[in-house]
Amino acid sequence: MDSNEIRSRFLKFFEKRGHKIIPSASLVPENDPSVLFNTAGMQPLVPYLLGQQHPMGKRIVNIQKCVRTGDLDDIGDNRHFSFFEMMGNWSLGDYFKEDAIKWSYEFLTNGDDKPEGSKGLDLKIDRLYFTVYERETKASKIWEALGIKENRIYKLGKKDNWWSAGDEGPCGPDTEMFYDVTEVGLKDLSHSEFLNAVEKEDIVEIWNDVFMEFNQKVKEEKREEYNSLKMQGKFIPEDFFVLEQLDKKNVDTGAGLERITAVMQGKRTAYETDLFQALVSKISDLIKVRNEKLERIIADHLRASVLMISDGVTPSNSERGYILRRLIRRTIRCGHSLTMNNDYKSLVDIIEKKYGNIYPRITENKNKIVSELEKEYIKFIKTLALGLKKIKELFKKEGNINTFGLNDNILFDLYQTDGFPIELSLEEINLERSNQGLLIMDEQLKKRYIENFNKKMTEHQKLSQTSSAGMFKGGLANHNEKTIKLHTAHHLLLAGLQAVVDKNIKQRGSNITEERLRIDFLCDHKLTDEEKKKVEDWVNDKIKLGLDVVRKEMPLKEAEKLGAEMEFGAKYPDVVSVYFIEDKNGSPISKEFCGGPHVESTKELGKFKIQKEEAVAQGIRRIKAILL
Repeated sequence: MDSNEIRSRFLKFFEKRGHKIIPSASLVPENDPSVLFNTAGMQPLVPYLLGQQHPMGKRIVNIQKCVRTGDLDDIGDNRHFSFFEMMGNWSLGDYFKEDAIKWSYEFLTNGDDKPEGSKGLDLKIDRLYFTVYERETKASKIWEALGIKENRIYKLGKKDNWWSAGDEGPCGPDTEMFYDVTEVGLKDLSHSEFLNAVEKEDIVEIWNDVFMEFNQKVKEEKREEYNSLKMQGKFIPEDFFVLEQLDKKNVDTGAGLERITAVMQGKRTAYETDLFQALVSKISDLIKVRNEKLERIIADHLRASVLMISDGVTPSNSERGYILRRLIRRTIRCGHSLTMNNDYKSLVDIIEKKYGNIYPRITENKNKIVSELEKEYIKFIKTLALGLKKIKELFKKEGNINTFGLNDNILFDLYQTDGFPIELSLEEINLERSNQGLLIMDEQLKKRYIENFNKKMTEHQKLSQTSSAGMFKGGLANHNEKTIKLHTAHHLLLAGLQAVVDKNIKQRGSNITEERLRIDFLCDHKLTDEEKKKVEDWVNDKIKLGLDVVRKEMPLKEAEKLGAEMEFGAKYPDVVSVYFIEDKNGSPISKEFCGGPHVESTKELGKFKIQKEEAVAQGIRRIKAILL
């Protein structure tokens, strides 16, 4: 069963059970300042998991694009990918544990003999294993009622069977489904034997039902200390948080398409499935030296880079652009090691052929994607050889660096002068140490060098404070009073730019923290002091008027006809949520597709102040602003 058939069966199965199909959100989060990319299927749905009504109803199903870059060192093994797709079905205050578990089981085990819309994956029941949260008894009883023997249900702790995407937000216990992928099949595993089989990847997780009963928050009295520890990337004790019961219980089901596809095609890894096959084959044609792990890294990073660029990310030295640049340059480095012919167009062609029908922005932005990859190659290849030479000289100068006494200034210079991301420098140093038969530095030591590097970058105003504070880790937005106010001010700012500077201005990115808002927008010139003052005055005038902020649900086509502002790179369902800021006559001065939340009246915002206006890329400007 190929990946497209799996997609189709999944969506049809849950559509038949009352779920509305919604499109994937962009990889770039709309209103979540705590992450650079959507790292889980539930992240774009946080407002609805917290109680807001979804325009498509209480049952929805989708396949969400995700990016995680916290474990890039593991890319190339059988199960880690920087870009992946998460299949999810959702109950927003509707059905709960019993139906979620029953339908998960039905989809996994139903075969082709079922009627249209009920066909599943036809997995063998005797190869399925299940885990539940040790303090939760309901899930175990549901599994047993479905005929699962008690010795195939394993009770695990919070580390394994409790799910949240970050420090704050919806969370709860989960139950997970695993599949035996060995040739002969395993039998009657004890608790320890099961865990050992999972570790060896003889049994792999294929499905997860999360029962979101709680909202986790940082205790207000701990907020300042929490922010300080977060900034330093340090461990945060569990007693810093409090769990509150959600008004409505939700279900978040997740199944990784890559993992499921590998199981369905009898492969140990998705790199051997139709998701990667053509791309890996083409890479093999372009290289002169074979190395499976490096070939996989190239395939993974290129796929992720193409999807990122298609959603509007461009390479830069900060935030999302920094992650993208790191992926591309790591691809170039691996290609250089394999003496690769860097024919990016042919590689993008293959990715487009596989994903273009599913994510049309790849086709729409194909020329830009190829151009960005080629530009980054030209920039980096010139300095790659020089950087590698410097690292080898570093070894000669410092001997074997037996004490890992690396000079932070040297690592910083490799970035400043030669464009070597700190992570790439550390990878190269470890490779050189391995070649010399020396111990390689562990993750803790690498983390220390990265922290020192980030401090230097902050001092040189190259990397934003938020990035160096650990934005790469993931987490959910803290929808508190400050961020909600800034979110509404963000809408006013975009409307003000269009009213004062140019009616054709379009948003190309946003970021909101507790301290400030930020907007990236298309504009062909630097704003004058007079323009900035006029925009400020326009926004403050609308704040003083105390205008209503109104949320309306409407058909997508109607919202498009009204000219509502759309998130760059996003696809929307047939029914959408639009926020209007209306003047005293009821006419909208701002209308945007948005999930919220917002204040009810602009009078709640205080005074608006632009802090900074600057260039981000050619034709794209950035404004940072605050509320006083």
